[in-house]
Amino acid sequence: MEFKYEALDQAGKAQAGVVNAATQDAAIESLQRKGFTITALTSDAPKGLHGLTVQLPFFGGVTGRDVVLLSRQLATLFEAQVSALRIFRLLAEQAEKPYLRTVLTEISDDLQAGNSISKALVKHPKVFSDFYVNMVRAGEESGKLDQTFQFLADYIDRSYELTSKARNALIYPAFILFTFFAVMTLMLTVVIPKIGSILSESGQELPVYTKVILGFSAFLTDYGIFLFVALIIGGYFLYRYSQTPRGRLSMARAKLSIPYVGTLYQKLYLSRFADNMHVMLSSGISAVRSLEITSSVIENAVYQTILLEALEGVKAGSPMSQTLAQYPDEIPAIMVQMLQIGEETGELGNILERMAKFYNREVNAAVDTLVSLIEPVLIVALAVGVGFLLAAVLLPIYSSTTSI
Repeated sequence: MEFKYEALDQAGKAQAGVVNAATQDAAIESLQRKGFTITALTSDAPKGLHGLTVQLPFFGGVTGRDVVLLSRQLATLFEAQVSALRIFRLLAEQAEKPYLRTVLTEISDDLQAGNSISKALVKHPKVFSDFYVNMVRAGEESGKLDQTFQFLADYIDRSYELTSKARNALIYPAFILFTFFAVMTLMLTVVIPKIGSILSESGQELPVYTKVILGFSAFLTDYGIFLFVALIIGGYFLYRYSQTPRGRLSMARAKLSIPYVGTLYQKLYLSRFADNMHVMLSSGISAVRSLEITSSVIENAVYQTILLEALEGVKAGSPMSQTLAQYPDEIPAIMVQMLQIGEETGELGNILERMAKFYNREVNAAVDTLVSLIEPVLIVALAVGVGFLLAAVLLPIYSSTTSI
């Protein structure tokens, strides 16, 4: 592969040319052995998949697990005192996913151009969040990048595991409900109309609940396609509404108001808030900046609004606990009291760490309880629904046959 370079020789004179090497690192080493100080290095090779600039989640996109693994590798290599440029070049060569390989290569190029690691990472928000970048910036200032990346790996691992567990707990009931509605729709549009014609021909008086089922079946058969189109249009406008500030706030409140599930989400957001704040405050990031970053990554408009209010309060000189105490429905009194103790004793970071562990355990316990209860409840509900439907149409048939 050919690389075009611009460099300064040992006498300080500008040099330019082409060097052949298998990789960019090999080209750099070759030029450095000649005593050149590289000022620019580019390749004419076609980028192919490496030139992707869009993250595709199902075709090589970066997941939370990828970032965890990457952070642990960075921590190990920085601890071994390998240079930052060499680290990112090495990880780019080893990356299996094209998108991640592209990102790491671009970061390497930025480092070679003289940028700091945090400035290079901030250009890739799809992979490295604002929280991640600010943690790295704090690590650069303190000179403890190896510890910073280890903290980040542990934090992302905890957050990913907790969020995945909560999400996976809701996948099963969603699947059961989808199956239930699919079976009911199939019966009401295919099976019930045929049985309904038999009942109509019998001429017998039908029970009220049977007439309701047959009427609903006739409505779905005749107007089901219009109902389906209306649902799609309604879903589209609901999605558009959820993208507006007012819509995001309404959807966030609706999520928190769901019985039991809303409590689970509340504990999840409180755990995320405490964990984020603990990690950033422990890394030397100011409370104002920590609140600002946490509000942007908490992923719930209600809590984002609360944290922004707390941010304004802290800027005005008020304790964070005082502002949060104004939201007793979203911020439990126990958390406000613990935060107040942390502010008064100067141990806010440690208090937040304990609160994060507490709510982490609460979420795990809530998810386990939800999983253990939801399976039998949904199975019973499914059986009752299908049983009622069948009884509404089969009992009249049975009555007509026994009366003959």
